[in-house]
Amino acid sequence: MSSFRNTDILIIGSGLSGLSAALMLPDNLKITLITKTTLDECSTSWAQGGIASVLSNDDKFDIHIEDTLTNGHELNNRDVVEKIIKNGPSMINWLVNQKIKFSNKNRKLDLTLEGGHSKRRIVHAKDQTGKIIHDSLDKIVRNKKNITVKENLQVIDVICRGNSENKYCIGAYVYDSEINKVITYSSKKVILATGGAGKIYQYTTNPNTSTGDGIAIAWRAGCTISNMEFIQFHPTCLYHPEVKSFLISESMRGEGAKLLDIHGKPFMHKYDDREELAPRDIVARAIDNEIKANDNDFVYLDISMKSSEYIINRFPSIYKKCKSIDIDITKSPIPVVPASHYTCGGVNTDIHGRTNIKNLYVIGESAHTGFHGANRLASNSLLECLVMSKYCSIDVNENIDYSMPHYGNIMNWDDTYVTKSKESYKISHNWGDIRKLMWNYVGIVRSHKNLNLALEKINIIEKEVMNYYQQYSISSDFLELRNIVQVSKLITKSALERKESRGLHYCEDFPKTLNKYNRNTELSKDSFNQNLQLVKLKV
Repeated sequence: MSSFRNTDILIIGSGLSGLSAALMLPDNLKITLITKTTLDECSTSWAQGGIASVLSNDDKFDIHIEDTLTNGHELNNRDVVEKIIKNGPSMINWLVNQKIKFSNKNRKLDLTLEGGHSKRRIVHAKDQTGKIIHDSLDKIVRNKKNITVKENLQVIDVICRGNSENKYCIGAYVYDSEINKVITYSSKKVILATGGAGKIYQYTTNPNTSTGDGIAIAWRAGCTISNMEFIQFHPTCLYHPEVKSFLISESMRGEGAKLLDIHGKPFMHKYDDREELAPRDIVARAIDNEIKANDNDFVYLDISMKSSEYIINRFPSIYKKCKSIDIDITKSPIPVVPASHYTCGGVNTDIHGRTNIKNLYVIGESAHTGFHGANRLASNSLLECLVMSKYCSIDVNENIDYSMPHYGNIMNWDDTYVTKSKESYKISHNWGDIRKLMWNYVGIVRSHKNLNLALEKINIIEKEVMNYYQQYSISSDFLELRNIVQVSKLITKSALERKESRGLHYCEDFPKTLNKYNRNTELSKDSFNQNLQLVKLKV
């Protein structure tokens, strides 16, 4: 059985979106922020590059807007793009006011350049931007009296009332892995800020927590999901048997690093006039093609033409990590491969994070606002997190009903009819199968044949997962497996719906971009397999 807790605002996720929203909300609100592992185990902490914002005299909002729209291949929501970008400078100021120290040059912010950008506009803290921001906000959040931080808590599902025409969220069932118990939270507003789904793929730059939880949870609740076919693969992830998921920042290419084939020859000129500074979708496909065409496992990224002093000062964490595995980047190139990096699709929301379910908000990478379109522009992600947190906090504050009672009559979680499984190996087995399946069949380059095969295999695994859920006690690993199966199916189904190639979605059967697909791919309960989203709650 579960225990019961009340809170005004329940924030699920501890990345930049979750922490910022908690800090931007009024101090008179009782806020509970939960995260399924530790507070720093999130994509924000791993972000190296920086935050894109118009801050120099030779840059303009219109230029940043056009770069974002061009990179998004005509699928951006222009109103959202304009609003987020125009909020950029104020969000950087907000971070500075939180005592976050960015890299400076001649007493001004040191702006760097990344792929797809026309101007230097990336605010950074050397190559540890995300970690420095997260560490600072983490300390502030933990010292706020109105904010309670709970680690090692994993959301099973949000709790909703009403019907499809008028549904509202009143809380969530949360699994405490430390005591193996389910807690029932009653909340006036629920904010999902759980990040993306990179861990669904075999090779990823994301932490282990990036399993698409918020997307799957919102989907089961009845939210519309958009553009899940657009999974961004970062072009340069360190290739080494002893190191997993280590990103080599795009800023390195912005500062002059060259991509080389296995023989040490540059190749990007064959694919795009912008060479190393082409958008991520183009660079990732170019590397993928070079690897496959030459039957190699990786390509090289070389910045050794720069001075040792510059490299060590500008990219200290990358230098240190590579040095630990006997790669001196001041003298030698870095072996790299593409890896899943960012989920451009997600839960349909507006800039405030509002979904089609009242009181349920989704912000950050879990959300789809239309900001990124078919391909995210480098360093626009943390910008979106900050701006969505701002607008979400405003909407919550303006619309919260302080007189609304907590729903003490929510039924507690009841697992008296399930038993402990003796077949837990099935969880890890299916985990591995899904990740390899998604990498090989729903990866950088796709075909309809492989997408259909993937869908068939996912359906089989899904059936086994659902049967397991009905019979056996839950665990953290199982809850993640349930989520990645459902999100994998959303990605594959969305990819099958888009019979063209655009941005991050490249299909060999339909290599051209077609005007009739200049629209979002939306999946809702009415358009999808019912057994995917109608999960029986054990209550």
